[in-house]
Amino acid sequence: MITFAIANQKGGVGKTTTAVNLAAGLARSFKKVLLIDMDPQGNATTGSGLDKNDLPSSVLEVLMNETNIEDAIIKTEASNYDMLAANAELTSAEVELLSELMREQRLKHALMRVEDDYDFAIVDCPPSLNMLTLNALVAADGVIIPVQTEFFALEGLSALVNTIKKVQQVANKGLHIEGIVMTMYDSRTTLTTDVAKQLAQHFGDVVYKTAIPRNVRLAESPSHGLSIFDYDKDSKGAIAYMGLSAEVIRRVRETA
Repeated sequence: MITFAIANQKGGVGKTTTAVNLAAGLARSFKKVLLIDMDPQGNATTGSGLDKNDLPSSVLEVLMNETNIEDAIIKTEASNYDMLAANAELTSAEVELLSELMREQRLKHALMRVEDDYDFAIVDCPPSLNMLTLNALVAADGVIIPVQTEFFALEGLSALVNTIKKVQQVANKGLHIEGIVMTMYDSRTTLTTDVAKQLAQHFGDVVYKTAIPRNVRLAESPSHGLSIFDYDKDSKGAIAYMGLSAEVIRRVRETA
């Protein structure tokens, strides 16, 4: 199983949208996928059609060693991936884990129990560097970074790159930036094309060729608890996320 953390310390960049739709796109490509919601907002959970206020168990119990991960995984009805869900109760993990041994490795150890059951695990991280994000980065093989093509994009990105380097040095030597995906892309604006050029100059081939466009259907789909493929499979958003999924699979195959 290959684990990717979807992370950006900046909010509003399409992080959860990318996590949900990449998981769904990989599942549509006949891969076995586990989506893990590590954000107490629980947006990946509701975006997958689950009621975050009525969960039989969640990632919190797994992190606190109160439940085995196998017993906490929920099958999503529409998108054909499995889910380790979250809600606001996950906030308490921040405080509770501080006094625990091996606190930053809880997710990594839990995922070892199911590593033969899936091809990919996709982890949706909170938009901040905290114990939950640290757990995701320690558990991950690589980080996929959604970047909105706007003026301050590179500024936020440099902070995340420094964080990844620190985690590499201290807790996960194999961690790397798997890819950078441009979101809310509008090729008609000069700013978008300028930011795309800057990203290419700084990161080269790490930037995915597939960019995710601004798309109304993409923005609407989470409120229906559906991935973009189940909401409007012919939309520009669906076509883009299918392209991204194919690119992710191809990169993994090339580096295997």
